[in-house]
Amino acid sequence: MEKYREQIEKFVPTCEQEIKDKELILECIDTYQNKILTREIKIAHLTASGLICNHDFTKILMAYHNIYDSWSWTGGHVDGDFDLYEVALKEATEEVGITNLKAFSSDIISLEILPVYGHIKRDQYVSCHLHLNVTYVFIADENEKVKAKEDENSGVMWIKERELEKYCTEEEMIPVYRKIINSVLKIKNERV
Repeated sequence: MEKYREQIEKFVPTCEQEIKDKELILECIDTYQNKILTREIKIAHLTASGLICNHDFTKILMAYHNIYDSWSWTGGHVDGDFDLYEVALKEATEEVGITNLKAFSSDIISLEILPVYGHIKRDQYVSCHLHLNVTYVFIADENEKVKAKEDENSGVMWIKERELEKYCTEEEMIPVYRKIINSVLKIKNERV
């Protein structure tokens, strides 16, 4: 069995959305095999995201995503990589410029199927499709210097968790971020 499938199978859903999305993601993996790791499957492919928090989980480090015109988490296509955690870590590092990210956990914290609407990227039209997304949470020092990845985002900023709705204009993403934050706080409290 492939490592990425094992990572997804190991994930324990926290809500009905995650139960249903996990089933569908595993069905897509069964149907498309390793092609699901590439953009060869135009209708749906695997992505890995990272939600970057400060040490006390009161702030989130977000990038201003040029395509979505909104403050957003980090992440991207897995592009053939079998290690979803490493993809999320690499994308987070590239998109915010921080090299000292620490994993809250090396396990998937959340998964979701996210619609991507048609858009222009690098002067090419990209049709609507689905991101079969897994999410990891990283911890960063608020004092470390950040840097935007100019071909993808036009800014990086620490946002107070309670002010997330002020900055994220993708309304459909707010419940996703809130779900992840709640899961992290629950896990953190259980560790104490």
